[in-house]
Amino acid sequence: MRIGFTIPQMGSLARQADEAGRFAKEAEALGADSLWVGDRLLAPVEPTVGYGGGDTIPDAFRTVLDPFAMMTVAAAATERAEIGSNVLQAPWYAPALLARSLTTIDLISGGRLLPGFGTGWSPEEYEAVGVPMKERGARLDEALDALEAWWTTDPVEFEGKYTRIPATHVGLKPARRPRPPVYLAGFAPAAMRRVARRADGWLPVAKPGSGPFAPESVNVPLAEIRRLAAEAGRDPSEVGVILRVNPAPDTPLDEILEAISGAGRETDVDHCFVELMNIAHDVDHALELVRSLLDGAR
Repeated sequence: MRIGFTIPQMGSLARQADEAGRFAKEAEALGADSLWVGDRLLAPVEPTVGYGGGDTIPDAFRTVLDPFAMMTVAAAATERAEIGSNVLQAPWYAPALLARSLTTIDLISGGRLLPGFGTGWSPEEYEAVGVPMKERGARLDEALDALEAWWTTDPVEFEGKYTRIPATHVGLKPARRPRPPVYLAGFAPAAMRRVARRADGWLPVAKPGSGPFAPESVNVPLAEIRRLAAEAGRDPSEVGVILRVNPAPDTPLDEILEAISGAGRETDVDHCFVELMNIAHDVDHALELVRSLLDGAR
C-alpha cells in the first residue's frame, strides 16, 4: 500500500502556510508516497446544501489556502512524492488557465502530478465563480476534452459549448507523457459513467470514526465502474483507484490504520492518502501523525 497525506491547507493547519514546504519535505523523508490538496472556496453562513449530505459546513472550510499554490510549494520542496488533487472543481476554471497551471506544477515536480477532478456540491461556490451549477457535468466533460488537447497536441485548438481556444502554439507539455493520469471523483451514476469512459482512475472515500471500514463501499461501485468501462471498449483493469481516508475529529490512530489495512486486504486499493485537516492541530502534530501512521502501516 502506498500512503500519502494532505498538505497543510485547510482548517487550523492553513494558518501555518509558511510551514507547508517544511511539512512536504519532512513528510516525504518519513516515507510519504504522495501529497494532496482539496478545493474549497466558501463556507456559507447559511448554506443551501451542507457538507456530506448534512446541513452544515465544517469549520475547517473557513480557512482554506489556494490548491494550485500549495501543490506548487509541495512540488518544489520534494523529489519523489506524487502531488495530487482530490479534487479540483474543474467547472470553476477556464480550461486554458487550468491547463497552464497544472502543466507548470507537473514540470516543477518532474512529472509527479496526479490531477483529480470533480464537480463539487455547493450552489454558493458556483454563484461566487459565476458559473451555473446546472452546467457542472457538461463543463467538467468539456474541461477534460480541452486538457487532453492542450497536453497532447501542438498547435492547440479547441471548440466547445463553453470554451474556445483559438489555434495557438503551446510549447510546454507535461513531463509525464502523453499526459498526467486523470482521476475523477463521485458516486452518482453519471459520475461513475464518466470515470468508466474516460478516467485513469476513481477517487472513493473512507471515513474512520464514523464506523468500521466497509470494503463494499469501494468494491461495489468499482465493480460497476469497471463493468461500464468494459462496455465502453476499455480494459477494465486499467481503471485504477486511490482512496481518500478522511477521519472524523478525534479518531484514534488504530481506526485510521484499520481503514488503510482493510482497504489493502479486501479491495483493489493499493494507494491511499490520509486527510489531516480534522485530526492535526498544527504542522508539527501533523508530522507526528505522518510518522505514527507510516510506522503503524509497515
